[in-house]
Amino acid sequence: MNAPQALAHRPSVCPHDCPSACALDVEVIDGHRIGRIRGARDQSYTAGVICAKVARYAERIHHPERLLYPLRRTGPKGSGQFERISWDAALDIVAEKFNAAERDFGAQSVWPYFYAGTMGRVMRDGINRLTHAKKYSRFYGTICVNLAWPGFIAGAGKIAGPDPREIAKSDCVVIWGTNAVSTQVNVMTHAARARKERGAKIVAIDIYRNATMEQADLALCLRPGTDGALACAVMHILFRDGFADWPYLEKYTDCPRELEAHLRTRDPQWASAITGLSVEDIEAFARLIGTTQKTFFRLGYGFSRQRNGAVNMHAASCIAAITGAWQYEGGGAFHNNAAIFHWNQRTVEGLDMIDPSVRVLDQSRIGAILNGEPDALCEGGPVKAMLIQNTNPASVAPDQTRVKQGFAREDLFVCVHEQFLTETAALADIVLPATMFMEHDDIYSGGGHQYVEFAGKLIDPPGECRSNHDVICALAKRLGLAQPAFDMSPRELADINLRESGLPALAELVEHNWIDVQPDFRTAHFLDGFAWPDKKFHFRVDWPNVPYGNIGAAGPWRDMPALPDHWPVNEAADAAHPFKLATSPSRSFLNSTFNETSSSLSREKEPCVLIHPEDALAQGIVDGSIVEMGNTRGVVRLRARFFDGVQRGVAISEGIWPNAAFVDGKGINTLTSAAPVAPFGGAAFHDNKVWVRPAGGVPISTR
Repeated sequence: MNAPQALAHRPSVCPHDCPSACALDVEVIDGHRIGRIRGARDQSYTAGVICAKVARYAERIHHPERLLYPLRRTGPKGSGQFERISWDAALDIVAEKFNAAERDFGAQSVWPYFYAGTMGRVMRDGINRLTHAKKYSRFYGTICVNLAWPGFIAGAGKIAGPDPREIAKSDCVVIWGTNAVSTQVNVMTHAARARKERGAKIVAIDIYRNATMEQADLALCLRPGTDGALACAVMHILFRDGFADWPYLEKYTDCPRELEAHLRTRDPQWASAITGLSVEDIEAFARLIGTTQKTFFRLGYGFSRQRNGAVNMHAASCIAAITGAWQYEGGGAFHNNAAIFHWNQRTVEGLDMIDPSVRVLDQSRIGAILNGEPDALCEGGPVKAMLIQNTNPASVAPDQTRVKQGFAREDLFVCVHEQFLTETAALADIVLPATMFMEHDDIYSGGGHQYVEFAGKLIDPPGECRSNHDVICALAKRLGLAQPAFDMSPRELADINLRESGLPALAELVEHNWIDVQPDFRTAHFLDGFAWPDKKFHFRVDWPNVPYGNIGAAGPWRDMPALPDHWPVNEAADAAHPFKLATSPSRSFLNSTFNETSSSLSREKEPCVLIHPEDALAQGIVDGSIVEMGNTRGVVRLRARFFDGVQRGVAISEGIWPNAAFVDGKGINTLTSAAPVAPFGGAAFHDNKVWVRPAGGVPISTR
């Protein structure tokens, strides 16, 4: 008989790019393996519930295909041919290549590139300390929040709002532009509680019938990029029918009379023609909001990923100011809580070493940058060397054809620090094996909630995996950097980060696992004024002066409407490209994370495009057949599935699949644009015109 396994339960935090940053209860078996993972019941936002993919994390952390040793490329770029080398040899090569690039082309020819594969403050952001100390090209992260955050800040003045746990105390929960069942499961936890305990209504607004829409009492399926029109029509009705809270408006907002006059022509008939929603549904939605004081608007990221996304976010956030919902517990508008943490990353990121003259390169324009486009390079020299952590740009970055062309350059040196041999790692010259979150210490905060959290190392990493922090510090030594932070442990840096941010010391955080920093009710609901100098919620927006970003205004910002509106700037469908494509998240992947685990792959099955049956038949497409989908940026081949949960002319492809999962090895971001979007750059991932036709054929007709 086998001896019983020793089982311990340890706290941790999900590190992945999700606003929930769930508190976890982790089974540790015999001190070196992970078992079942559950949500921490005693953390009031996670409330014992986590997504299925993280619950199955043992499959990922103990995956047989994890990278275990440093590798050096031996074959052509992208061949996947590598040989094992030692850590010292690998780091020596990286340092030598970085120094050579600096010597021959200047320090800014080196571009450290990272993103949110981990949300840990030490492990994610420490790469910036290396960047600033060496005066390498700086990094402008633009894939996720660049459209959403300016849109919310435009009204409220900062990224904060009501306690998101107040969803459970609402009488109407509006889940706008996020498939929370797949991407923020805790939103549904609290919304379901409100429905059960208070009889609250759940409204879901999205562009296709997803799992969140199916759980809603009222589901509004509109055309992509038309959320601003819906918001304006709702506000029109609220003014028209006497639901506007004029005492609140006069006290707390900047120009309510001007807004009312502006919206007189934005009636439900106008919005119906733009959104594809019926007048009756628009009226019913507005009436529900107008008669329900405790309406909580939970505004997601998805609907902002259009060229007019910032305008749409601002318009949606304005509705709660019309009704005065901000005054009530369980009311108001919430997008993210980033501003309540007051993070000061001076030591972790080396912010005191920033040289303002060093260029800042846009993450989303990596294809243009690596292909030497002068405007993308800020009119400077080429990028000759890269260190990549926490992201997989050869899969997740837009305009994939250009990205892959750039990585294929023989004069570009690339080191990738990764957990698996991703598409990006396969294109690298040096590959370094990385730890996962239960194999190192770090601190976290949840944009979707109010907790600062600690996750300690639970098990030793396999093989020779090293943490991001270890790699950055080892490279710093080889590059001649002597700043004290490069000699600190992750816990020492975490402690300094907390103290510099005015938060409790690490010892207190470790003792309690997490600390609630939610502001008081009056502050969270802006009852003493919003975060603008005049303390008003702003309906009128001076877009280039919204406090966001570090590269200045970008895209067609001069054309942005000053008042809430439908801004028709999106990539419009045409005769040659009759469909609008959105690359929505799947339930089992998180960007390209989890697309290496067999359970997630089996649940998602294969890449496909969801298309309305009538559209498919008009194009001669058979349900389940392989189709070509394309535009001027490229062509992908994948399976078509008939789906009547979209409006005509809309195509949906869920999840960032490995490129190899597609028929021709070209992933979905082959079709997405990297063109900078107003007001501060970034990419509009869900705003793409495409054609869809039988593989090898031509469309029978266009709508």
